[in-house]
Amino acid sequence: MIRIGANPICWSNDDMIEIGGNIPLETCLSEAKAIGIEGMELGNKFPKTAEALKGKLAEFGLVFVSGWYSTFLLERDAEAEFAAAADAIALRKGAGAEVLIVCECTRTVHGVKSAPLSTRPVMTEAEWAVFLPRMTRFAELVREAGLQLVYHHHMGTVIQTEAEIDRFMAGTGPAVKLLLDTGHATWGGADPVRLARLYRDRIGHIHCKDVREAVRAESEAGDWSFLDSVLAGVYTVPGDGRVDYVSVFKELPDYSGWVVIEAEQDPEKANPKQYVTLGYANLVRFLAEAGLKR
Repeated sequence: MIRIGANPICWSNDDMIEIGGNIPLETCLSEAKAIGIEGMELGNKFPKTAEALKGKLAEFGLVFVSGWYSTFLLERDAEAEFAAAADAIALRKGAGAEVLIVCECTRTVHGVKSAPLSTRPVMTEAEWAVFLPRMTRFAELVREAGLQLVYHHHMGTVIQTEAEIDRFMAGTGPAVKLLLDTGHATWGGADPVRLARLYRDRIGHIHCKDVREAVRAESEAGDWSFLDSVLAGVYTVPGDGRVDYVSVFKELPDYSGWVVIEAEQDPEKANPKQYVTLGYANLVRFLAEAGLKR
């Protein structure tokens, strides 16, 4: 079964909390429900305990999907990471999530407005040799705790390009699933259709956002930071950019799980309700055209 969710970053940003900071959580949740969204990922305005989180979402007829967790496996081993993640795992599991969304954030620049994307970290051969088995082991520990790890490739981090995604997938074990993010893949130079085809059996979660090609080109020409690019509108909702969603979904005929609208924009420039409504309608159409059942 496929369910359509949303990330609150469509309304208010977590990396720059002042962006959309004036939008109440209740506005986000009520608008999401009215649009047709079934579940929400985590944001900084959400309750901090599993019971309260489930309760707040239930007030609006929504369920909890999951939330981002930053790993630092280049700095600590899998057992230490698992210990550090205990509260995050307990919150997600207790609130009803089935997956743990992780991204390696050692030396990341995606949350640093002054850092151009060209300064992002690139792993050495020695770091790859450490990172891959640690991620596999961490995923095994997470699975034993009752959640499925899904890895979020992301601009500004050590797993950004198509070659890095391929190496990551080849070098990690079956306990590691991929979070396919269409926007980050496209901007990072990967073909999301190819990723869907190659890794269909290991895709455990999908984030749906689109890329405005003109803004991406301007960002790369000007050596912008990730956050400056987001504020300029590099990302938008599915169907409002260059990603071929029908072809992506056709490569995933057996996918069961969440497809999440996660289009971070400046709400002063892109009205969240208007854009998420557009993205939702487009996703419903794309899924139907691809023959996927909801």
